[in-house]
Amino acid sequence: MNCALLINWNPDFVAFSLGPLEIRWYSLLWCVGLLAVYLLMHRLFRQQNLTDEQFDPMFIYCFIGILAGARLGHCLFYEPGFFLSHPIEMFLPIRKFQDGEWHFTGYEGLASHGGTIGLTIALWLYHRKSGIKFLHILDNVAIVTPVCACAIRLGNLMNSEIIGRPANLPWAFIFHHVDSQPRHPSQLYEAICYAIFFFIGWFIYRRSSIRVGSGFYFGMCIFLIFLSRIFIELTKENQVQFESTMILNMGQLLSIPFVLIGAYFIWRGLTRKQNT
Repeated sequence: MNCALLINWNPDFVAFSLGPLEIRWYSLLWCVGLLAVYLLMHRLFRQQNLTDEQFDPMFIYCFIGILAGARLGHCLFYEPGFFLSHPIEMFLPIRKFQDGEWHFTGYEGLASHGGTIGLTIALWLYHRKSGIKFLHILDNVAIVTPVCACAIRLGNLMNSEIIGRPANLPWAFIFHHVDSQPRHPSQLYEAICYAIFFFIGWFIYRRSSIRVGSGFYFGMCIFLIFLSRIFIELTKENQVQFESTMILNMGQLLSIPFVLIGAYFIWRGLTRKQNT
């Protein structure tokens, strides 16, 4: 293979600094994704004649639900032995190192499956507060969620984390922060998929007669995201050591129920459309 075709990936983790404050690419892309979702969701609410008073609290529910769910998901799905015996480090962005000192590390480890569960619970609470139908909320969020998912995976790419397996491919990345082996850019695979899923969902929403509130968009979103995740996991390195003994890794196993739930809501949404 011509090594000149390989992509040497060695970005600085810091996007820019404001005095002593360093803004990292991962945090920046998280914020960009959340801002894009906020603006798109606001547009959907206005198109559907929902008020700003109904919309404004939802962003806080979503932010807390995603962050809490993603953090707890990583701790309980991937490192339960460590975090159940170190609960402070589960809930606070700090870690105690071998020197006995506590250091601010940020939340190292966020799981998309946990984030999806946390978001769904948060939206149910928002539904109870706002009075908007639960499936209506889920469908609206599902239309725009892939945008944020895409931004997060680009953040993982900038952090050289969730790396792929070694690959003999012209588009392979050498993650110099990790090692010198050419690898699948798995983060980029996911980011591209999520961008495509957003455009598919938005196109169907704008051009078809499938209504928001049927559950179809919610089902399509989680079906596509987690089905793609099952296949893309084949290109990834295992995140934790115990996965090396598993036929399917943790990401694949956790994706299966989401795919089945998504398929059910797609069927439900299409059936309700035909019956109306």
